Amino acid sequence: MDHSPPPLPPPLDGLTVVAVEQAVAAPYATRQLADLGARVIKVERLDGGDFARGYDTAAAGLASHFVWCNRGKESIALDLKDPRGLDVVRRLIADADVFVQNLAQGAAARLGLDAATLCAAHPRLIAVDISGYGASGPYADKRAYDMLVQCEAGLVSVTGTPEQPVKAGIPAADIAAAMYAFSGVLAALVRRGTTGRGGPVEVSMLEALAEWMGHPLHHTMHGGAVPARTGLAHAVIAPYDAYATADGGRVLLSVQNDREWRRLAEQVVGRPELGTDPAYATNAARVVNRERTDALVAGALGALDADEALARLEGAGIACARLRNLHELAEHPQLAARERWREVGTPVGPLRALLPPITLPGGAEARMGDVPALGEHTEALLRAVGMADEEIAALRRDGVAA
Repeated sequence: MDHSPPPLPPPLDGLTVVAVEQAVAAPYATRQLADLGARVIKVERLDGGDFARGYDTAAAGLASHFVWCNRGKESIALDLKDPRGLDVVRRLIADADVFVQNLAQGAAARLGLDAATLCAAHPRLIAVDISGYGASGPYADKRAYDMLVQCEAGLVSVTGTPEQPVKAGIPAADIAAAMYAFSGVLAALVRRGTTGRGGPVEVSMLEALAEWMGHPLHHTMHGGAVPARTGLAHAVIAPYDAYATADGGRVLLSVQNDREWRRLAEQVVGRPELGTDPAYATNAARVVNRERTDALVAGALGALDADEALARLEGAGIACARLRNLHELAEHPQLAARERWREVGTPVGPLRALLPPITLPGGAEARMGDVPALGEHTEALLRAVGMADEEIAALRRDGVAA
């Protein structure tokens, strides 16, 4: 007989989140809350909804950003410029635990949906304002999209090759803001549990990404040289780069200390004398002689196919990785072995999605709910806030709800 205790419920089970959100930063934050069991009500525009719905059609006809950031939510489509639509949102917020918005700077305040206003009216509410640059300062009203903030935060200056700076291949500023908004909500929930009060949470994309720039920022501010852009190489460690293999693959390796270099020289490069050669014996020497060091490693790995190269490096105790493309990531053997893939429902049928990286052993699995169609839950939510059939019909007739 199995006497193990039943799984713990999702940690945010019973909490309700209302979000007036768009694009990536706020939707990705609230998706984390939904995965952990919260009910998330997504308020969308009537004319197409969250504009991320229109970014592309790559996910079986749906926008890939939207599918990624919006599973597990209920969608209500409202015109917030009409007092009746705004009243519906106020009614939803009155029964909510958390409110999140990332409208253009000043728009939430004009609607009375900024964190300060809402928390004054609802002391237990946790209200999150996500902005590009913060509510004050000379950049407060500046338009903020992910790539623009990557530039302002200096990320682009340290990413790329010596000849060309490049943006990150993912929306790093949006994701940074989303994760600080998510953790800010969790912290505020803990505080509410001890004080009974919610309160505002403020997150800006610039401040979030500036925090992520901690190493190069501190290195530069406190006396070091500005880190060079080195592509896949490391600015102050050698060898640390990706090297081509005989079958057209690329393998990245990292030698972190001189003991590892001696093993690499003996067991992979096949020249043990390089382990004590003054030109290569220390990391400082290898950095000075980076081109020659890289040429030695490239020559050895270029004679092997990728699997052989990885096996040789692993056998020598050298940290290494295969440089994978996205198709290879989707079939990654580690993700498959750990059973990280699930299917989520969408308006076009089930699509593969990764389990969220927060795993809570002994608890119920993450709630990976369906990706909603625009306004899919409008009627049910209008009824939930007490509207009668004739009121709902009038909102639909007048173009206030859909």
